[in-house]
Amino acid sequence: MAKGLQGFLWTMLLLFCAIQELGSWAMHTAVEGPGLGEPGDPALLAGGRVKRGWVWNQFFVVEEYTGTEPLYVGKIHSDSDEGDGSIKYTISGEGAGTIFLIDEITGDIHATERLDREQKTFYTLRAQARDRQTDQLLEPESEFIIKVQDINDSEPRFLEGPYIGSVAELSPVGTSVMQVMASDADDPTYGSSARVVYSVLEGEQHFTVDSKTGVIRTAVADLDRETQDRYEVVIRATDMAGQLGGLSGSTTVTIVVTDVNDNPPRFPQKMYQFSIVETAPVGTAIGRVKAEDSDVGENTDMTYQVKDEEGVEMFKVTTDSNTQEAVITIQKPLDYESKKVHTVVVEALNKFVDPRFVDLGTFRDQTIVRVSVLDVDEPPEFRPPSNLMEVQEDAHVGSVVGVVTALDPDTANHPVRYAIDRSTDAERIFDIDAKTGAIVTGKVLDRETAGWHNITVLAMEADNHSQVSRASLRIRILDVNDNPPELATPYEAAVCEDAKPGQLIQTISVVDRDEPQSGHRFYFTLAPEATNNHHFSLLDIQDNTAAVHTQRVGFNRQEQDVYLLPILVVDSGPPALSSTGTLTIRVCGCDSSGAIQSCNSTAYIVSATLSPGALIALLVCVLILVVLVLLILTLKRHHKSHLTSEDDEDMRDNVIKYNDEGGGEQDTEAYDMSALRSLYDFSEIKAGDGGGGPGEGGPGRNPASELHALPQWVQSPDLDFSVFRDYICRKVEQADEDLSVPPYDSFQTYAFEGSDSPVPSLSSINTWSSGSEQDFSYLGGWGPRFRQLAALYAGRRGEEDGEES
Repeated sequence: MAKGLQGFLWTMLLLFCAIQELGSWAMHTAVEGPGLGEPGDPALLAGGRVKRGWVWNQFFVVEEYTGTEPLYVGKIHSDSDEGDGSIKYTISGEGAGTIFLIDEITGDIHATERLDREQKTFYTLRAQARDRQTDQLLEPESEFIIKVQDINDSEPRFLEGPYIGSVAELSPVGTSVMQVMASDADDPTYGSSARVVYSVLEGEQHFTVDSKTGVIRTAVADLDRETQDRYEVVIRATDMAGQLGGLSGSTTVTIVVTDVNDNPPRFPQKMYQFSIVETAPVGTAIGRVKAEDSDVGENTDMTYQVKDEEGVEMFKVTTDSNTQEAVITIQKPLDYESKKVHTVVVEALNKFVDPRFVDLGTFRDQTIVRVSVLDVDEPPEFRPPSNLMEVQEDAHVGSVVGVVTALDPDTANHPVRYAIDRSTDAERIFDIDAKTGAIVTGKVLDRETAGWHNITVLAMEADNHSQVSRASLRIRILDVNDNPPELATPYEAAVCEDAKPGQLIQTISVVDRDEPQSGHRFYFTLAPEATNNHHFSLLDIQDNTAAVHTQRVGFNRQEQDVYLLPILVVDSGPPALSSTGTLTIRVCGCDSSGAIQSCNSTAYIVSATLSPGALIALLVCVLILVVLVLLILTLKRHHKSHLTSEDDEDMRDNVIKYNDEGGGEQDTEAYDMSALRSLYDFSEIKAGDGGGGPGEGGPGRNPASELHALPQWVQSPDLDFSVFRDYICRKVEQADEDLSVPPYDSFQTYAFEGSDSPVPSLSSINTWSSGSEQDFSYLGGWGPRFRQLAALYAGRRGEEDGEES
């Protein structure tokens, strides 16, 4: 059935072609058709009418015939053929016997092969008619043509590809880019099989094509090579003038946007790749990239920046002014586990732009930098990073304050152990569970002592304690009402004796170490033991202060000059706490203007009891005084024992000052001369030096004789003071080296008695004569008070006379 339908269709197609070419066939047959007799042929009839010898139609065959039976082409016939089979028809020429076969009896011609008009459009053959018996030509040999009828079996083809065109950036709309042409192998003279039209299949938003000529033009005026330097435009060519059923072919046209004379920077690569370890510190350089510019001079100066949002956050780009390279550095710590590859878009810009292209904007180019993060073994990370915890100050020891969590960011995910850096919690106020990270209280908390605690928590891998992370944790101690309010200061007030009732004496305020979230609210009242007083009143002002007023007319400080007023202060809790403070009020004398003139210090206690705090303070003061007294006594005892141990070798000058002349001649007990003698024991000097000095004698000399001569001061060039100087220097050096004893140096003053005294001075300082010139016999006449002194000097005089003799 399918074969019958196919044969029917081909038959109809042949009929259509025959009808279409009927006019041209008739003309060709009448003028040039084969079978016409030659001039002089007897077949020519009288009157000029030609008798035809050959009879056939114009021959056509449709290309690409796919039937199974030979395709009927046409029939050649001689008018002398009577149909008895006596005439034999033969053909010769192109395809005769192979492509075309003829029936010798009927003259029917069939095509036995599939023809292709695009390979050969027609075939030229010659026909013969012979007598079958004699093989003589009955008709002269005649040439005829079999044309191959075209069908639309060839699509348009672009034979000149690949097509690469170019257009200058910023060209106006309609600028010609290039022309493309497609050829169709079908017969251009038959129908519309070879009529081709063009259209844009891809890229129509930027380019158009002329449907007839194939000229590609720009569709927009803002082509920018810095944004996109090439376009892939697909052009389609369709035959049958674009009608439905036409065949089509396409080609890709690469259109390069060429640069105008703006010379923007260009990266030689569109992608760069670098790698960096995830532990690299911030500021580490990852790599360098450079954009090239065909310009010279200052126009090649570059500025680089990161364009994509991710890159701006993670990386920083700076420009090396010497090499004009972009130096890419880390701006934020990297994490291999979070992101293994970062893509950064780096843009290069010219610093200096040609003014002619200012309206085009800043010339720039971009490149992609791929940064691969390399994995390393990292310490645990705290999550979440919250560093604030709160706990009530009355929390019991062992109460959980909060939990810190740290995870190993590596793929292995090792278990984590926790600890507290004890340098930040030396008092061990908090502890931490090594496995869970739960922070608990280790001691009783007190917000008033320390309201905040800053500790450092350590997190380390369980099998590698060298991988340690630290997190600062701030713990806020929340307040509870555990401190009673107290008077802000030990208030003291004064009231004039002539004060009137209702007069303001003092405004009271309090302090509370607690800090309730809702704020302080204090209540004031007189203590129970002072509620019966009729002297003063207390008014709560409702703003955390209270006012004390007088309640009577006038005061008498002779009767009572001091009043102690106990005041009870209660806070708002919870729980409500209270304390009692005392206001001291003194009764004073005032002038007419109310200015205080004087106040007495005698106190009259309104309440005979003292608060526990006052008692404790009093006991502490007494204890401090006792300790100070004991300390002073201990120091004095130690000092005396030290002086006693060095008494034998202590040689000090004492300041002995006499402010009176004594009791007269009868007073023999006023002064003890032995005290003076003990200060001038020169036995150490004589033992250490062996002699020398005034009255130089032998080693067996009597010390009493030297004491007798002590008051005499004889200034002589022969005196040697080296003994005294050495001794004094030695003692000064010992005193300087011993820092535990007070200074022993003193200044001895000799005072002149005055000119009104009837007795001249006994001092030897002003005595300029030698010992031999002194005569102390007159001392015997001074009375019993000077008898001992006269005997002393008389004995000294006698010894000197004996030595002289």
